[in-house]
Amino acid sequence: MTTTLLLQLSDTHIREPGRQAYGRINTAPNLAEAVASINRLPQAPDAAVITGDLTDFGRPAEYEHLRELLAPLRMPVYLLPGNHDSREQMRASFPQHTYLGTEGFIQFSVAVGGLQLIALDTVVSGASEGRLCPQRLQWLGTELARHSARPVVIAMHHPPFRTLIGHMDDIGLLEGADELEAIVSRHPQVERVICGHLHRSIQVRFGGTIAATVPSPAHQVRLDLAPDAASAWMLEPPGFGLHALPAGGRLVSHTAASGSYAGPFPFHDGGQLID
Repeated sequence: MTTTLLLQLSDTHIREPGRQAYGRINTAPNLAEAVASINRLPQAPDAAVITGDLTDFGRPAEYEHLRELLAPLRMPVYLLPGNHDSREQMRASFPQHTYLGTEGFIQFSVAVGGLQLIALDTVVSGASEGRLCPQRLQWLGTELARHSARPVVIAMHHPPFRTLIGHMDDIGLLEGADELEAIVSRHPQVERVICGHLHRSIQVRFGGTIAATVPSPAHQVRLDLAPDAASAWMLEPPGFGLHALPAGGRLVSHTAASGSYAGPFPFHDGGQLID
């Protein structure tokens, strides 16, 4: 039985070589370690999608650095913009990624193995928060109608739900979340809505399916659910997501830690349990 594997990275926040994000963290080695971890997976993913905040400031040298760091990945890579990105510079820096289009929102629909990956652009130029206007939502509805008989994964940067991390919800998806949920609820072929922005693993029931975020391969948002929690990040373990769709089955999502660890070790030796 063939299983489709979709790899998800998010919030890589790459700076120019030698520059640190937030003046404290060099995100490039973290992404390099994540790429190495992905290439060590027992089964190679069919494709990878990066759900936004590819760079820290959307500068040409940052995207050039990102391209070099992603080069070892042995699969097609699909890029979405986040609030730290520049649509124009993404297109200029990745001209071979023709699915990015030439103007306007970066939205696309591509086949990945046995599923359809549909990417939504939630970015508001010059702002941290996200929005889904009627134009973007109408495009989604059309794409879902076109792929009514095919399992779908919707990818976007800003999650369409409250996370209870107050300072992040303040810059979350401030328009279009209810409308998106209504659209998703009418299309049972949507297996998952996968998002970034939160730098954490979070799952919510949404529109009859699951909406979820994944960790960053670098830094994580502090887990503090107090209403007045300060905006802060942590050097918690980095990670990425792996979404697996067996033929005729349901999508199963895993969160993996990036890095090198001892193992794997057998639970038994020669058929005998180890005491």
